[in-house]
Formats: sequence, structure tokens, C-alpha cells
Amino acid sequence: MTGTQVLRLASYNLHKCRGMTGPHAPERNLAVIRDLGPDIIALQEVDFRFGARPEALPRSLIKRETGLVPLEISGRTGTQSLGWHGQTLLLRPDLAQDAVVRRLPLPGLEPRGAVAIRLPGLTVIGMHLGLARSSRRAQLARIAAQAARISEDHIVMMGDFNEWRDERGLESLSQYQIITPGPSYPAPMPQLALDRIVMSRDLTLLRSGVYGEDLARRASDHLPIWAEISLP
Repeated sequence: MTGTQVLRLASYNLHKCRGMTGPHAPERNLAVIRDLGPDIIALQEVDFRFGARPEALPRSLIKRETGLVPLEISGRTGTQSLGWHGQTLLLRPDLAQDAVVRRLPLPGLEPRGAVAIRLPGLTVIGMHLGLARSSRRAQLARIAAQAARISEDHIVMMGDFNEWRDERGLESLSQYQIITPGPSYPAPMPQLALDRIVMSRDLTLLRSGVYGEDLARRASDHLPIWAEISLP
């Protein structure tokens, strides 16, 4: 990332590319991602939940439709999966060349995990936290502890936190900036701010928002969030 001063980051729960009621239509989600124009985007629910956990977001379409490339995650949830526990990150190809990928197992009542990438000067962690607040607290504590161990410099964490309160459940992140761009769920009439971006205090937030265009309101049950940040 030599010479890079500003990065556009995003997070998007794809809801298995089914929209609010179906059918499966990944082209809609890819069009939303293309319109967002991120350098790095954390995705949740990229795989179907049952059986062999096949990819819901076809990897064969990703670069053609968005210009981004998915992580190559060793030990994916299934041989046909795109992600790990339904998660992956897409990056600009030049960033992906330098990415070192790690899986972060998480505690909780249901199987969960986070995906981390280390880039020169920056560590990015994508997450999808559990439904129970007790699980989310334990998962965030684990992620914060592991982030401190694997990162040598700046940290960004982003994803579906499944937490609608700002004052409860996020205690492990007190040393970070917590960016809540706005309500992102449910997509047609968003009321809850479940999706967040968290970053080191020495990173500068330039702009952030919730992408609420018409197609995004139909493509998933979550709206994507985004932020532009400046590295020191």
C-alpha cells in the first residue's frame, strides 16, 4: 500500500443474495458493490447455510462485475464455499497481492469466526457476530485481543455486529473509534444500526454513510455501510 493515503472501506451482509424474499439473484448484490466502489469490502452471508455450504455469491462473477477479487481462505467452511463461516473480504487486485489471511475462531452459542487480512501498514478484520449479546461480548473480546497480537500497526474491524445499541455490548472496543453510519436494517425501511466500522484512533475518518439506493433496498435485508479513511 505504498503511497496510498485514502481508502474506501465498506461492509455488506448479502443475506445469501436472496433479497428480502428471494429469488437468489447475486447480480443485484454485485451491482451494489460496484456502485459502492470500495477498495476493501467485508461481506457476510456469502454462502448458503446448509449441506456443503456452497457459495451464494459466485466467485466467477466477482472480478468481472466489480473489479475486486475475493480472498483465498485456506480451510473454508466447505469445499464449495466462498468464505469462512459465511464471510470473506473483497479487495482491489493490487492490495490482494500483499494480503496475508488469517482465520480467527470465535466463542459463542453458534459457530462463528472472523477473517483477518494483514496488509503493509494495515490490518483489516471482517466479522459477523452472534445473536446473543453474551456471545457478542465474548466474540468482541476475543477479536480485540487477537487483533492486538497479529497487528503491527493500524487496525480496522467491520461487519454485522448484530448490536443495535451504542452504549451496551461494545465495551471491548473502548480504545478504538466506533463508526456507526446509521440504520442499515431492515433494508426497505432501516431502523437498526447493526453494521459498524471500528478503527484505530490514529486513523482519520473522512466520510461515512449508509448506501440506500433503490437496488440496495431490494438486494439484501441489510444496506451496506461505507467509510473513507486516511492513513497517517
